[in-house]
Amino acid sequence: MVSKMKIYLSGQNTFENRGCEAIVRSTVMLLRERYGNDTEVLVPSSDIKRDKKQWPEAESNGVKFVRAYLPWFARYWVNLQRVPLRFLKQAGWPFPAPNWLKEQIQSVDLVLAIGGDNYSLDYRIPSMIMGVDKLAIDLGKAVVIWGASVGPFEKEADFVPTIKQHLSEMQNIGVRETISYSYLVNELGLKNVQLMADPAFTLLKQEFDLKAFWPKENGQGVLGLNISPLIEKYTAQGQDLRLEVKAFIKKVVNNRGMGVLLIPHVSSLSESTNNCDYHYMNDMMHELSEFGDSVKILPNTLNASQLKQVISQLRFFIGARTHATIAALSSGVPTISIAYSVKAKGINKDIFGNEDPVLETSKVSAHTMGGSLDWLFKHEQELKEKLSLRVPELQQAVRNLVSTL
Repeated sequence: MVSKMKIYLSGQNTFENRGCEAIVRSTVMLLRERYGNDTEVLVPSSDIKRDKKQWPEAESNGVKFVRAYLPWFARYWVNLQRVPLRFLKQAGWPFPAPNWLKEQIQSVDLVLAIGGDNYSLDYRIPSMIMGVDKLAIDLGKAVVIWGASVGPFEKEADFVPTIKQHLSEMQNIGVRETISYSYLVNELGLKNVQLMADPAFTLLKQEFDLKAFWPKENGQGVLGLNISPLIEKYTAQGQDLRLEVKAFIKKVVNNRGMGVLLIPHVSSLSESTNNCDYHYMNDMMHELSEFGDSVKILPNTLNASQLKQVISQLRFFIGARTHATIAALSSGVPTISIAYSVKAKGINKDIFGNEDPVLETSKVSAHTMGGSLDWLFKHEQELKEKLSLRVPELQQAVRNLVSTL
């Protein structure tokens, strides 16, 4: 065993997305299993005080929150790279790193690039993330992409040679699903790719009293529902997503006798309402008041491990946020993934052998969600049996790659 390891988690800056928190928590646990309890993990944060409050036990788990690299000009540069000029697409991150960031990375033995889908075009060209990881490579550090979906990048054809070269310099690229694996190996021709699973499949639950949050139901169990403001731009033109969701919830309570629990998984830890599941779904609640305690919403103060505990108690789950669905799937809960990108499709295909549990975002409506719930009822036992077999295999796949670090 190595005497003491020090690891930097690049691509991380906030726990507002509980999926990011889930990746960090589970990765820290796995690293301590691998290297021992004196392992130190540097976790970048845009608000250290806030993230410490979200995970009070972080320090005792070897975590040291450090300043995140978020230069003021990053947004302007990424927007500029949308201009259809080849030299901008291929420029990567052409800015010098500050000394404090160099010192952070120089102090570690290993860099794990986390974030789930940072290395994709879901949030435009990932140049700033590339810049941090390239700095680590230039400083002689081993850099590993850790449990991610990567690509595809062909929508920005001029960017492909740049990202291919960058990825080829990684020590390893651990991808969480076979669609990404096939793309990197067969389309980009990379040799440093390994298949694992999302590290959040190993996230531990934190038990607490659920009574205050639990909906009333008539013997049919509780449906968990996660709807994100992010998916509105992918829905059918002219469709009011919230109206469709409310119509679906009414049918679930009236026709199925189920309770419905709205579950925010990306929710502000500050006053911001931007991209916040809680504020988005809470706006529906007053129009669902006729159902009393049959429809409830979780508070936006729960951490990732607490959310997994809640989700594990559901009968079914339908979710838009990838890590909300991973919390459900890894808890054996039959789940429908609302998908706007390759990641949900790949994860479901690897578990079930098909994409039947996936609902395309562009097709979301009261009718299609109703059909998805009908499908869950019909295949409930089959899904549970499949998950009971596949989840331990996925968890082991994560540990297998940890052992190679």
